[in-house]
Amino acid sequence: MESFDKMRLTSARVQNYRSIVDSGWFDVENLKTILVGPNEAGKTVILRALQQINPAENVPAFNPLRDYPRSKYNADIQSKRLNPSEIPVVSAKFSLEEEDKKLVDEAFFDAEYILTRFLDNHLEEDIKNGIALEGNMDDVYSDLERLASIIDMHRPEDESNGHFVAESLREFMRQKTPPTSSDKSLESMRHMLSHLQSEIDRKQLSQVEEYHRLLDCIRTQELKQSTLKELHERLPKFVYFDSYFQVHPNIHLKFLADRVDLQQTGTMKFDYGNLCLLKLLGFRPRDLSNLALSEIQSDDHDSFEAYRTSRDERDQQLNAASVRLTTEIKRAWRPDPRRAEAATLRLKADGQYLKVVVEDDLGIEVELDQRSAGYQWLVSFFVVFFAETDGKHKNAILLLDEPGLSLHALKQREFRSTISELAEKNQTLYTTHSPFLVGPDELDLVRVVELTDRDTGTIVHQNVIGNDPAAIFALQVALGYDLAQSLFMHRKNLVLEGLTDYWYFDSTTRLLAAAGESKISDKVSLVPAGSASKIAYLASILCANKLKVAALIDSDNAGDTAAQQEILVSQLGNKKIIRTSDVCQDDVDCPEIEDLLRHTLSRIAKEKFGCDVTDLLKSDSTRSINWMFKKRRRKLFKYELAKAYLSWASDHQADDLEKSERVGWQMLIKKVNKALK
Repeated sequence: MESFDKMRLTSARVQNYRSIVDSGWFDVENLKTILVGPNEAGKTVILRALQQINPAENVPAFNPLRDYPRSKYNADIQSKRLNPSEIPVVSAKFSLEEEDKKLVDEAFFDAEYILTRFLDNHLEEDIKNGIALEGNMDDVYSDLERLASIIDMHRPEDESNGHFVAESLREFMRQKTPPTSSDKSLESMRHMLSHLQSEIDRKQLSQVEEYHRLLDCIRTQELKQSTLKELHERLPKFVYFDSYFQVHPNIHLKFLADRVDLQQTGTMKFDYGNLCLLKLLGFRPRDLSNLALSEIQSDDHDSFEAYRTSRDERDQQLNAASVRLTTEIKRAWRPDPRRAEAATLRLKADGQYLKVVVEDDLGIEVELDQRSAGYQWLVSFFVVFFAETDGKHKNAILLLDEPGLSLHALKQREFRSTISELAEKNQTLYTTHSPFLVGPDELDLVRVVELTDRDTGTIVHQNVIGNDPAAIFALQVALGYDLAQSLFMHRKNLVLEGLTDYWYFDSTTRLLAAAGESKISDKVSLVPAGSASKIAYLASILCANKLKVAALIDSDNAGDTAAQQEILVSQLGNKKIIRTSDVCQDDVDCPEIEDLLRHTLSRIAKEKFGCDVTDLLKSDSTRSINWMFKKRRRKLFKYELAKAYLSWASDHQADDLEKSERVGWQMLIKKVNKALK
């Protein structure tokens, strides 16, 4: 994976914005994050709010009447109970990358850069690293009060200078201007302390501890302010794109220039894609229009050369943009040569018209709007993407609203790979309803967006959960499709009880394979049945198609019932029915697949969910780990724990597992390979 040059977005929160009262903080993945949910849940609203952290040019700013939750507008804004400058809308936290760290003091290497955009559009920035005195301003004011009292105590009644300094300190405290707010307040406090220093020196006062603490505070805040300036310059651009930003195939330059000059905001969405195309070419609409109108003013050589040069430069820029867009679109579209799918783009100027055409392998040109809606979407996306990032598209943060909605289902699956490639250099958040844009191995990247109560507003769930079945419908379809596709494509199949078993088996075997310890055969397909009771039916279907099948079944009561089914035993035979008790290295009654990772899962549960079962592992060591979790939490959290293990496995190695766990999984892999040889 290519490293980022600039900071990464780690989490975000949206408040007081349209359908959102408070989304809550939600994590953003290092590469791509997928927002799923039904219509009107608030997915687009989240992306629109995030865009305002650092928007591209010409993006409309927050408007209280339009953007504040309408049901609260009269009571809060119109009544002036709340000031828009006090209402936070979108907040974001960033972690620093190596290139950022080269520009800041080492004290901030592990700091968290935090930004909040308010309803009046001002941006507040902070950096949290534990060395600054934020949150301790009461101590600062206490020091100031003590210094003022000390000066008063040592001041003769007729001395004015000491009185001036003491009153200046008290005035500063009355204003409640913390030295963290701005360069101006820091300068004001430093100027005041210079008077204070001369007063302390003149009277030879020994009580200067408070003074030095205040100086340290100022130095810290000055370092913090300089760091914030550096980081602000490196803040990634947030690029929002939806299907409305279409590039139209025939652009009348003069009419477009007139609309821009008249600032006809009603046509913003209609013209936005075309304006981005001209920006990508390096032209303003009026300049390109005037160039089309220009003629040679005289027949002298200089006039002709100036006219020819301007026309040549325009054509060269059109050609360069055509090549660049064609390269990117071919990489994303992946044209099938067997279907003669054209993918060569041409930008052509003809008088007042700028044309966007597509050329096939015979050299035949057709206008862009005669191609499929999916192809038009791709062209428009890359035009806006390159234009909004000003050629510095690496490290932009992409906000894609329903990408590829008009693409065929199989093209959507291919475009999912394109999004992953873009995310290697640009963190990407995208919304989707499509099951083909969520991979079965990407569920840990999903955030479920839900709106079930207008008073509560839109909520973003960190885990794949939701009260509304429609919110996770796309995920269910994605898993069902992947299962259906995989059923009869592999000669060797290992049937597992459920989805969590699939995650544990797949992620753990990958860890061991990466360490060179044990490796499951590449020809083995993992097939989750949905429950222990369904294993027999699924195994029977696979066996009927003359495929090799083995089953991994928990050694609990449900597993015992499934393993003893006559149809399963007759189809597979005992040697191909693998029980977790066959490989579990701990003395556990009725072990489940989680017990093959019981020590690692206990650490994850404690760290991630605050569920500590350390004492139970000693006192009730023969009990299953799921029994222990249920005893502590009352309600078992199998799904959340499995998802947390997925995340853990992506950042750890096989050596981080307990030795007994590695031994057990090595035995399991050998049994599976032997059963399916």
